Formats: sequence, C-alpha cells, structure tokens
Amino acid sequence: MKKLIFLVFCLYLGGVIMSSALDKVEENIFKLRSNDIVNNEIMPMTFTYKGYGCDGENKSPQLSWVNAPSNTQSFAIICHDPDAPRENGWYHWLVVNIPKNVSSIKRGEKIDFALETLTDFGTVGYGGACPPVGHGKHRYNFTVYALNTEKLDVSANSKPLEVEALVKKYAIAKSTITALFER
Repeated sequence: MKKLIFLVFCLYLGGVIMSSALDKVEENIFKLRSNDIVNNEIMPMTFTYKGYGCDGENKSPQLSWVNAPSNTQSFAIICHDPDAPRENGWYHWLVVNIPKNVSSIKRGEKIDFALETLTDFGTVGYGGACPPVGHGKHRYNFTVYALNTEKLDVSANSKPLEVEALVKKYAIAKSTITALFER
C-alpha cells in the first residue's frame, strides 16, 4: 500500500512539474494574435475585398506578435488563400523588411520602413478575401515570419512566389492565424 501511495504521489508531482515546464515553453513560443480575426472563424466584411463582386472595406486586420527568437533581424507577413482555384492558391498580402522593433500593425495601417509587394490582384498592398461564388469556405492564412536577415532583396513588383521563397529561406520562426470566408 505504501508503494502505491508513493507511486501516486510521484505521478502527481511529475504531472505538476511537467505542467509547469510546458507552461514555461508555451510562454516562449512565437505567437501571432489579432483583435480583428479569430482563428478558424469567419472573417468580418471589413477585411474582405472591394471589387470583383465583393463589397468589403478591404482593410488589413490588426495583428501583433510576441516572443520572437532573439536572433530575429526583421519580420514578414504573408496572407495566402490555399483554396483558391489556382495551382499556387492566391496571395492577398505580402509585407517584408518589417523592422525587428515592430511587433504589431493596426487595422488598415502601413508599416514605416516596410515594403509591401505585388499580390495576385496585380496590385501592391492588402487585398481582402473574395472567393468565387459557390466555391465553399476558403482559408486565409495570415502568417508572420521572424527572419534572420534585416532586408530581403525584393522590390514592390516582385512576384508573390519569389517573395515567399525568400521569406521561407530566411525564416527562423512563424505563426499563423487562419480566417475563413465564403460567398
């Protein structure tokens, strides 16, 4: 009986220590947050496209991130719809060369000293959700990347796949929030 009580006590103590260690790890994970979009929920109309039959406000959502790795030199944001009926999905927003001291972006804001590049709309800057009518729910993955380089060698006219390839080449951490939308 004493051995059983001792074993239960050890399991309890191990669980407490393990839980505490996991809490510490969770505190230090690079994490993207938003006051405007909720992970795996429908995106509000404010953040949908204005055009192509969509009547949104075409504003980028508020985003903030915490616990970037200590060797982070810059950040990048990519919003991508993998469900678009195209081979590579649809790129809605690409922002690179975000200074390492920036950890948030307000709704509809442009980041000083950062560079927005071409989207699949053929324009520079944020282009909101606007999936084809009747195509079902699409996922809009807003991903912030911590990069180990201060600047990527791209221009505003760089193609989305080229920008994404460079971002991924220098990425040391990433975090994603996925918004949903259909029409």
